[in-house]
Amino acid sequence: MAWWRDAVVYQIYVRSFADSDGDGIGDLAGVRQRLPHLVDLGVDAIWLTPFYPSPMADGGYDVADHCGVDPLFGDLGDFDALLAEAHDAGLRVLVDIVPNHTSDRHPWFAEAVAAEPGSAERDRYLIRDGRGDGPPNDWESIFGGPAWTRLPDGQWYLHLFAPEQPDLNWRNPQVRADFRKVLAFWLDRGVDGFRIDVAHGMIKHPDLPDTGMHEQISLLGRGELPYFDQDEVHEIYRDWRALFDSYPGGRIGVAEAWASTQERLARYVRPDELHQAFNFALLEAPWSAAEFRQVITESLATTAQVGATTTWVLGNHDVQRPVTRYGDGETGLARARAAALLSFALPGSVYVYQGEELGLPEVLELPDEVRQDPIWTRSGGTDVGRDGCRVPLPWSGDEPPFGFGPGGSWLPAPREWADSTVEVQGAEPDSVLRLYRDALARRRELPALGDGELTWLDAPDGVLAFRREPGFTCATNLGDAPVALDLPGELLMSSDGLAAWTGELAPNTTIWLENRER
Repeated sequence: MAWWRDAVVYQIYVRSFADSDGDGIGDLAGVRQRLPHLVDLGVDAIWLTPFYPSPMADGGYDVADHCGVDPLFGDLGDFDALLAEAHDAGLRVLVDIVPNHTSDRHPWFAEAVAAEPGSAERDRYLIRDGRGDGPPNDWESIFGGPAWTRLPDGQWYLHLFAPEQPDLNWRNPQVRADFRKVLAFWLDRGVDGFRIDVAHGMIKHPDLPDTGMHEQISLLGRGELPYFDQDEVHEIYRDWRALFDSYPGGRIGVAEAWASTQERLARYVRPDELHQAFNFALLEAPWSAAEFRQVITESLATTAQVGATTTWVLGNHDVQRPVTRYGDGETGLARARAAALLSFALPGSVYVYQGEELGLPEVLELPDEVRQDPIWTRSGGTDVGRDGCRVPLPWSGDEPPFGFGPGGSWLPAPREWADSTVEVQGAEPDSVLRLYRDALARRRELPALGDGELTWLDAPDGVLAFRREPGFTCATNLGDAPVALDLPGELLMSSDGLAAWTGELAPNTTIWLENRER
């Protein structure tokens, strides 16, 4: 079976994972030093967020050179050493590719700005004449405000994100050819695949029509927008799939794609396109058995139609951490533990964002002066943005930055994280870290888990229960009161530390049962 169909992939937000040189910013050497944590955790692969040369207007997602390493993070030698050591440890390595846009400091954009309207250089980007004294249309930036900025000669360039991130014109054959070279550069170095940023955004409607609405971001993943999920984007991924398949070892592409329906999302993972697409439906679902069951059922059904596997995602560097999203405090932590154990039991692949294995909450009280997310600045300080889920990891010790590095940290960690470090949790049998380690070890051992199918079992309101063969049952109580369940089997795991199965499932709890008679 292909490795990626049931892989557990750990997302590393590089600048917040581990700092080797004391500048307060995580780096590739820091990741290499902490690989033993990931081996002990039991993941199969790591995904590295962008480490390329960048002015850092958007945390590195504004790339100025797609084939290099920013000095903040090291150099190509550091990357090669990390890749080799990860492979030696049995970990595959995915890197982020950012094809929708570049940095405004990229040589391509400098050439476009210096060139004449209508030139080949300008055609690399979406640069157009305005309407009257205004922009070409009413498109809005995901980060707030208009999606167009005017050049000195009067033309406008599109940026669906920050003005420092001009959108490329993917109808231009040269853009496609150059990105194929970028992919080959990293494949030749030995990477195992790519997480494709804004995979749904590279092709825009050729007429650049108005949307006729404000707050267009509200339609992301729910409705149709003329700059997202256009049918022609699939031509690009068919070409990329052929490139991936030309290399040995199962190299993969993973789409960060938003689509209006599960059916449209499944198109990205047809047999001749990408291997996986992030399934954000479970992440977005409220804490409800009915909502969770609907998402799981629809997700499995639609990916099965194209022969693909489903991915399960509870968090990433763009969304509030699960503990806080599920209610914060003890309730939020219990629900996050239960959701993790549930997701590990589902058919398909699982993505874990760094810090989830420690049960870290969102850091809600960051000083304004340390915030760096462009959402914060472009909203005029009305939207706190995503920095709260990007605070550097606590490794050890009693004081911030908790072993993150020999210096400080680019975002301050709260003092109460002293009880949540890897060092502390590794020694506590009922910690979140021990739960993750034990669950992922069992997931690897149990023949029922990983890729495959599930069968829903009858259960009371507020409870999800399903069976996987041979002889495995998972049940989650998403309600607020204990529930009696007639489920046979021996307790394998419980998200709340239950010692033995008594027939009563506590609220906000997931259990795994094994029936040896089957």
